[in-house]
Amino acid sequence: MLALLKTIRETIANWWSDFTLQTKLLAVATLVVSLVMSGLTFWAVNTIQQDARMNDTRFGRDLGLLLAANVTPLIADHNLTEVAQFSQRFYSSTSSVRYMLYADETGKIFFGIPFWETEVKNSLTIERRIQLPEDYPGDGDKPMVRQHMTPDGAVTDVFVPLIVNKKYLGVLAIGINPNQTAVISTNFTRDVTIAVFITIWVMVILAGVINALTITKPIKELLVGVKQIAAGNFKQRIDLPLGGELGELILSFNDMAERLETYEEQNIEELTAEKAKLETLVSTIADGAVLIDNNMQVILVNPTAQRIFAWENENVVGSNVLYHLPPAVQMEVTRTLYEMAAGECESAEFRIALNQPTKRTIRILLTTVLNQQRESIKGIAITVQDITREVELNEAKSQFISNVSHELRTPLFNIKSFIETLHDYGEDLSVEQRQDFLQTVNHETDRLTRLVNDVLDLSKLESGRNYNFDGLDLAQAIEQTLRTYQLNAKDKGIELIQEVAPQLPLVLGNYDLLLQVLANLVGNALKFTKAGGKVAIRAYQLDRKHNSHYQSPPVRVEISDTGIGIASEDQQAIFDRFFRVENRVHTLEGTGLGLSIVRNIMERHRAKVHLVSEVGVGTTFWFDLTVFEEEPAPLVIQAANAV
Repeated sequence: MLALLKTIRETIANWWSDFTLQTKLLAVATLVVSLVMSGLTFWAVNTIQQDARMNDTRFGRDLGLLLAANVTPLIADHNLTEVAQFSQRFYSSTSSVRYMLYADETGKIFFGIPFWETEVKNSLTIERRIQLPEDYPGDGDKPMVRQHMTPDGAVTDVFVPLIVNKKYLGVLAIGINPNQTAVISTNFTRDVTIAVFITIWVMVILAGVINALTITKPIKELLVGVKQIAAGNFKQRIDLPLGGELGELILSFNDMAERLETYEEQNIEELTAEKAKLETLVSTIADGAVLIDNNMQVILVNPTAQRIFAWENENVVGSNVLYHLPPAVQMEVTRTLYEMAAGECESAEFRIALNQPTKRTIRILLTTVLNQQRESIKGIAITVQDITREVELNEAKSQFISNVSHELRTPLFNIKSFIETLHDYGEDLSVEQRQDFLQTVNHETDRLTRLVNDVLDLSKLESGRNYNFDGLDLAQAIEQTLRTYQLNAKDKGIELIQEVAPQLPLVLGNYDLLLQVLANLVGNALKFTKAGGKVAIRAYQLDRKHNSHYQSPPVRVEISDTGIGIASEDQQAIFDRFFRVENRVHTLEGTGLGLSIVRNIMERHRAKVHLVSEVGVGTTFWFDLTVFEEEPAPLVIQAANAV
């Protein structure tokens, strides 16, 4: 049912849209006039009906009073035979009376015309009564008037109390038929009004249909043809057998379309040659290039753009460019393209990261293409540049700056801490303590200098810098590291433990780089260990039987803590640059570069950093260093081109 109603509504809407504005106004005016006239007619009919009912009421009241005055004495004398004869004569003498009923004071009908009690009882075996109000007749003798509807019209019911010497004997009920002349006149007026209303609307509908077939339809066909010509379809023709001015207009349109088609055929070769030149020029451009018209239809695309957007197997020319752009690009440029087509802006630039078809970063430049007079927009040129390498270089630069900040923070903090302590509490410290503080500051200053040099060396490392590896005393590096972080551990309430095996052999390595590794690992251990915890650094030489492939057993270095630990899902990525476990487990700040630097340094020592960790128990980092042999000359290790 709902579908049927929807279909009817759509049909009416389509039918209504076919009419011209003048036809619609005429239909609305006709509707208003017909509704007003119909309303006035029905108002007049209703007024006539009310007057007729009022006349029937007056007639019934007067007739009831006249009849009651004649029969009341007879009923008081119980002369019912005379009452029946008088009533029968009265009923037969007029057609206005529909019925006459006599009831006693309880409402029980004892006589009636056209039926009476004996007949009713013999035929229907029921007892008839008149339902009257409980206080009827009240204090007066005025008749009570009501009306009820019948198939023949409204019948007026008049109830006249029968009172003799102020004694209530019963009631006389008379039914008055409606005035047939008034009923016929009213029905006739109503039927004529409906017929006139229907006739008017039939004429209006016929006029609208004729107008749609003879005027509106040709105009719509002509409008469609003009739009097709404007869109470049010069083969459009209109074939309607019409005469007069519309026929001449259609013939002129067909002649114009034929001339335009001939002109297009004459110039197609020239346009094709110019397009070929343009395509050849665009195809040689290193950047991607796409040319679209104001309707977003692709006119030209070069191989670079096809490769960037993976259009090699798609024919995008002639279709909407927005249907083929990657979702990320489509989301960014759609609104701007429509604004440029509308002339709201002339150029725009976007930088967008793509994940498909390959992960890359592109720069998109949008520029409007104007006509020779630079008055109207003919299309939009889209230039696509692959700036992935540029973005990677910028990210490498940012990482380099973050690396510098991270590595310079610790020595600067230590120097500042010892100097502030000497400044604030210098008089309370002994000479020995002051000397120790100054020595530590001196060591941190030297380390800061080495770190600055290392940052410079790091840039050389990526371009193939050579590092000198020689024999070094690992115990000295461990001692210097613990001395550097001793004050920090004391402030945090953490115990620093040193377990270095006696008579450790020299290891092959770079002192400053190894010192940087130890500093990073010990610093991280202190950072992630709560007060009361322990941080231990161990160094010992492995047994030969477990390392038979080495010429000499390597020296293992372990840095352990009782800190928060590292979850198993994070242990693989923890050495990546800028990966910070603290983002998941606590709020300590850091750059996430320390362990990445440790890994890179250990790779230059031809070693690998391992870890064993359990959340809530602690973490142990360890690595093996090659023992320095006295005979060979110092080893020179060249860094790889990429870190």
